[in-house]
Amino acid sequence: MTDEATALFIVSEEGYWAEECIEPLTTLTDAGVDITVATPSGSEPVVDERSTDPENVGEETAERVREVIESDDRLANPEPLATVDAEAYDAVVFPGGHGTEWDVNQDRHARQALLSAVGGDEGKALVVCHAVGILAFTREADGSFLVEGREVTGFPNEWEEEIVDDNDLMPDGRKLPYWVEDEVKAVGGEWDAELDEDASVTADGDLVTARGPESSTAAAETLLEELELEVPA
Repeated sequence: MTDEATALFIVSEEGYWAEECIEPLTTLTDAGVDITVATPSGSEPVVDERSTDPENVGEETAERVREVIESDDRLANPEPLATVDAEAYDAVVFPGGHGTEWDVNQDRHARQALLSAVGGDEGKALVVCHAVGILAFTREADGSFLVEGREVTGFPNEWEEEIVDDNDLMPDGRKLPYWVEDEVKAVGGEWDAELDEDASVTADGDLVTARGPESSTAAAETLLEELELEVPA
Protein backbone atom coordinates (compact mmCIF):
# COMPACT_ATOMS: atom_id res chain seq x y z
CA MET A 1 0.00 0.00 0.00
CA THR A 2 1.32 3.41 -0.96
CA ASP A 3 1.09 6.47 1.28
CA GLU A 4 -1.79 7.69 -0.88
CA ALA A 5 -4.09 4.94 -2.03
CA THR A 6 -4.85 4.87 -5.75
CA ALA A 7 -7.62 3.33 -7.83
CA LEU A 8 -8.17 2.81 -11.54
CA PHE A 9 -11.78 2.95 -12.74
CA ILE A 10 -12.42 1.15 -16.03
CA VAL A 11 -15.69 2.53 -17.39
CA SER A 12 -17.79 1.53 -20.39
CA GLU A 13 -18.21 3.59 -23.53
CA GLU A 14 -21.27 1.52 -24.43
CA GLY A 15 -23.44 2.35 -21.42
CA TYR A 16 -22.40 2.29 -17.74
CA TRP A 17 -24.96 2.41 -14.94
CA ALA A 18 -24.59 5.78 -13.25
CA GLU A 19 -24.99 4.81 -9.60
CA GLU A 20 -22.58 1.88 -9.97
CA CYS A 21 -19.87 4.27 -11.09
CA ILE A 22 -20.67 7.45 -9.19
CA GLU A 23 -21.19 5.93 -5.73
CA PRO A 24 -17.79 4.16 -5.67
CA LEU A 25 -16.15 7.17 -7.35
CA THR A 26 -17.38 9.65 -4.75
CA THR A 27 -17.00 7.30 -1.77
CA LEU A 28 -13.38 6.51 -2.60
CA THR A 29 -12.65 10.16 -3.36
CA ASP A 30 -14.08 11.18 0.02
CA ALA A 31 -11.77 8.59 1.61
CA GLY A 32 -8.74 10.26 0.03
CA VAL A 33 -8.15 7.76 -2.78
CA ASP A 34 -6.51 9.21 -5.89
CA ILE A 35 -8.57 8.01 -8.87
CA THR A 36 -7.76 7.65 -12.55
CA VAL A 37 -10.54 6.91 -15.04
CA ALA A 38 -9.89 4.86 -18.16
CA THR A 39 -12.10 3.64 -20.99
CA PRO A 40 -11.30 1.06 -23.67
CA SER A 41 -10.48 3.64 -26.36
CA GLY A 42 -9.96 6.77 -24.27
CA SER A 43 -13.23 8.34 -25.35
CA GLU A 44 -15.54 9.78 -22.72
CA PRO A 45 -17.59 7.05 -21.03
CA VAL A 46 -21.25 6.89 -21.99
CA VAL A 47 -23.90 6.64 -19.31
CA ASP A 48 -26.97 4.44 -19.75
CA GLU A 49 -29.76 7.02 -19.92
CA ARG A 50 -32.08 4.73 -17.98
CA SER A 51 -29.79 5.16 -14.97
CA THR A 52 -30.22 8.95 -14.91
CA ASP A 53 -33.98 8.91 -15.51
CA PRO A 54 -35.89 9.99 -12.37
CA GLU A 55 -38.73 7.64 -13.33
CA ASN A 56 -36.33 4.70 -13.07
CA VAL A 57 -34.03 5.67 -10.21
CA GLY A 58 -35.88 8.42 -8.35
CA GLU A 59 -35.36 12.18 -8.30
CA GLU A 60 -32.69 12.18 -5.61
CA THR A 61 -30.43 9.58 -7.22
CA ALA A 62 -30.90 11.05 -10.69
CA GLU A 63 -29.94 14.53 -9.51
CA ARG A 64 -26.92 13.29 -7.55
CA VAL A 65 -25.40 11.21 -10.33
CA ARG A 66 -26.09 13.81 -13.03
CA GLU A 67 -24.28 16.48 -11.01
CA VAL A 68 -21.15 14.35 -10.75
CA ILE A 69 -21.25 13.18 -14.36
CA GLU A 70 -21.54 16.77 -15.60
CA SER A 71 -18.81 18.18 -13.35
CA ASP A 72 -16.16 15.48 -12.82
CA ASP A 73 -13.11 16.10 -14.98
CA ARG A 74 -11.88 12.54 -14.46
CA LEU A 75 -14.94 11.16 -16.24
CA ALA A 76 -14.75 13.81 -18.94
CA ASN A 77 -11.09 13.12 -19.74
CA PRO A 78 -10.36 9.40 -19.38
CA GLU A 79 -7.13 7.64 -20.28
CA PRO A 80 -7.02 5.02 -23.05
CA LEU A 81 -6.97 1.72 -21.18
CA ALA A 82 -4.08 0.26 -23.18
CA THR A 83 -1.80 3.07 -21.98
CA VAL A 84 -2.47 2.56 -18.26
CA ASP A 85 -0.40 0.30 -15.99
CA ALA A 86 -2.96 -1.38 -13.72
CA GLU A 87 -0.20 -2.76 -11.51
CA ALA A 88 0.58 0.78 -10.40
CA TYR A 89 -2.78 1.05 -8.60
CA ASP A 90 -3.92 -0.31 -5.26
CA ALA A 91 -7.36 -1.13 -6.64
CA VAL A 92 -9.08 -1.53 -10.00
CA VAL A 93 -12.82 -0.80 -10.14
CA PHE A 94 -15.20 -2.03 -12.85
CA PRO A 95 -18.57 -0.21 -12.70
CA GLY A 96 -21.44 -2.15 -14.19
CA GLY A 97 -24.13 -1.50 -16.74
CA HIS A 98 -25.29 -3.56 -19.71
CA GLY A 99 -22.79 -1.68 -21.88
CA THR A 100 -19.87 -3.52 -20.29
CA GLU A 101 -20.94 -6.64 -22.18
CA TRP A 102 -20.00 -4.97 -25.47
CA ASP A 103 -16.68 -3.40 -24.51
CA VAL A 104 -15.05 -3.71 -21.07
CA ASN A 105 -15.79 -7.40 -20.51
CA GLN A 106 -14.42 -8.24 -23.97
CA ASP A 107 -11.31 -6.06 -23.69
CA ARG A 108 -8.01 -7.89 -23.24
CA HIS A 109 -6.46 -4.93 -21.42
CA ALA A 110 -9.37 -4.86 -18.99
CA ARG A 111 -8.96 -8.57 -18.32
CA GLN A 112 -5.24 -8.12 -17.75
CA ALA A 113 -5.97 -5.27 -15.34
CA LEU A 114 -8.29 -7.57 -13.42
CA LEU A 115 -5.66 -10.31 -13.34
CA SER A 116 -3.05 -7.85 -12.13
CA ALA A 117 -5.29 -6.63 -9.32
CA VAL A 118 -6.47 -10.02 -8.09
CA GLY A 119 -3.34 -12.05 -8.76
CA GLY A 120 -0.74 -9.63 -7.45
CA ASP A 121 0.55 -9.21 -3.92
CA GLU A 122 -1.07 -5.86 -3.15
CA GLY A 123 -3.96 -5.13 -5.52
CA LYS A 124 -7.70 -5.44 -5.05
CA ALA A 125 -10.54 -5.43 -7.56
CA LEU A 126 -14.15 -4.31 -7.26
CA VAL A 127 -16.44 -5.60 -10.02
CA VAL A 128 -20.07 -4.49 -10.09
CA CYS A 129 -23.24 -5.86 -11.68
CA HIS A 130 -22.89 -6.67 -15.42
CA ALA A 131 -19.15 -6.03 -15.26
CA VAL A 132 -18.96 -9.28 -13.27
CA GLY A 133 -19.33 -10.89 -16.69
CA ILE A 134 -15.64 -10.17 -17.28
CA LEU A 135 -14.93 -13.07 -14.92
CA ALA A 136 -16.35 -15.46 -17.51
CA PHE A 137 -13.59 -14.50 -19.95
CA THR A 138 -10.57 -13.92 -17.70
CA ARG A 139 -8.02 -16.74 -17.55
CA GLU A 140 -4.86 -17.16 -15.53
CA ALA A 141 -1.54 -17.95 -17.19
CA ASP A 142 -2.16 -21.69 -16.89
CA GLY A 143 -5.48 -21.41 -18.73
CA SER A 144 -7.72 -21.77 -15.69
CA PHE A 145 -10.46 -19.22 -15.10
CA LEU A 146 -9.78 -16.57 -12.49
CA VAL A 147 -13.23 -17.01 -10.95
CA GLU A 148 -13.10 -20.80 -10.63
CA GLY A 149 -13.92 -21.74 -7.05
CA ARG A 150 -14.39 -18.13 -5.94
CA GLU A 151 -17.55 -16.88 -4.24
CA VAL A 152 -19.14 -14.08 -6.27
CA THR A 153 -22.31 -12.10 -6.71
CA GLY A 154 -23.52 -10.15 -9.74
CA PHE A 155 -26.50 -9.29 -11.91
CA PRO A 156 -28.88 -12.28 -11.66
CA ASN A 157 -30.87 -14.03 -14.36
CA GLU A 158 -34.07 -13.32 -12.45
CA TRP A 159 -33.57 -9.60 -12.97
CA GLU A 160 -32.42 -9.96 -16.58
CA GLU A 161 -35.70 -11.67 -17.41
CA GLU A 162 -37.51 -8.45 -16.50
CA ILE A 163 -35.43 -6.34 -18.90
CA VAL A 164 -34.91 -8.24 -22.14
CA ASP A 165 -37.64 -9.67 -24.37
CA ASP A 166 -37.97 -13.29 -25.49
CA ASN A 167 -35.26 -12.72 -28.11
CA ASP A 168 -32.86 -11.13 -25.59
CA LEU A 169 -33.42 -7.69 -27.07
CA MET A 170 -32.75 -4.75 -24.78
CA PRO A 171 -35.16 -1.79 -24.49
CA ASP A 172 -32.86 0.13 -26.89
CA GLY A 173 -33.03 -2.67 -29.47
CA ARG A 174 -29.56 -4.14 -28.93
CA LYS A 175 -29.35 -7.89 -28.47
CA LEU A 176 -27.78 -8.87 -25.17
CA PRO A 177 -24.92 -11.24 -26.09
CA TYR A 178 -24.97 -13.27 -22.85
CA TRP A 179 -26.40 -13.42 -19.34
CA VAL A 180 -23.84 -12.77 -16.63
CA GLU A 181 -25.01 -15.39 -14.15
CA ASP A 182 -25.00 -18.19 -16.74
CA GLU A 183 -21.50 -17.43 -18.03
CA VAL A 184 -19.83 -16.95 -14.64
CA LYS A 185 -21.33 -20.14 -13.24
CA ALA A 186 -20.31 -22.05 -16.38
CA VAL A 187 -16.62 -21.38 -15.71
CA GLY A 188 -16.72 -22.37 -12.07
CA GLY A 189 -17.79 -19.27 -10.16
CA GLU A 190 -19.57 -20.00 -6.87
CA TRP A 191 -22.57 -17.75 -7.57
CA ASP A 192 -24.95 -16.34 -4.97
CA ALA A 193 -26.75 -13.08 -5.76
CA GLU A 194 -28.51 -13.15 -2.36
CA LEU A 195 -31.87 -12.23 -3.85
CA ASP A 196 -33.51 -12.08 -0.42
CA GLU A 197 -31.15 -9.29 0.66
CA ASP A 198 -31.44 -5.55 -0.08
CA ALA A 199 -27.79 -5.46 -1.10
CA SER A 200 -25.27 -8.11 -2.07
CA VAL A 201 -21.50 -7.69 -1.83
CA THR A 202 -19.05 -10.61 -1.72
CA ALA A 203 -15.35 -10.49 -0.91
CA ASP A 204 -13.23 -13.53 -1.81
CA GLY A 205 -9.53 -12.88 -1.46
CA ASP A 206 -8.59 -9.79 -3.45
CA LEU A 207 -11.84 -9.91 -5.46
CA VAL A 208 -14.91 -7.93 -4.37
CA THR A 209 -18.11 -8.31 -6.40
CA ALA A 210 -21.43 -6.50 -6.10
CA ARG A 211 -24.88 -7.37 -7.42
CA GLY A 212 -26.28 -4.08 -8.73
CA PRO A 213 -27.06 -0.39 -8.16
CA GLU A 214 -28.42 -0.72 -4.63
CA SER A 215 -25.20 -2.49 -3.61
CA SER A 216 -22.90 0.25 -4.93
CA THR A 217 -22.29 2.11 -1.68
CA ALA A 218 -21.75 -1.06 0.34
CA ALA A 219 -19.39 -2.29 -2.38
CA ALA A 220 -17.26 0.85 -2.18
CA GLU A 221 -17.17 0.64 1.61
CA THR A 222 -16.15 -3.01 1.44
CA LEU A 223 -13.32 -2.12 -0.94
CA LEU A 224 -12.11 0.57 1.46
CA GLU A 225 -12.12 -1.95 4.29
CA GLU A 226 -10.15 -4.40 2.14
CA LEU A 227 -7.64 -1.61 1.49
CA GLU A 228 -7.53 -0.94 5.24
CA LEU A 229 -8.76 2.60 4.73
CA GLU A 230 -11.28 4.47 6.84
CA VAL A 231 -14.81 4.56 5.48
CA PRO A 232 -16.11 8.16 5.26
CA ALA A 233 -18.78 9.01 7.81
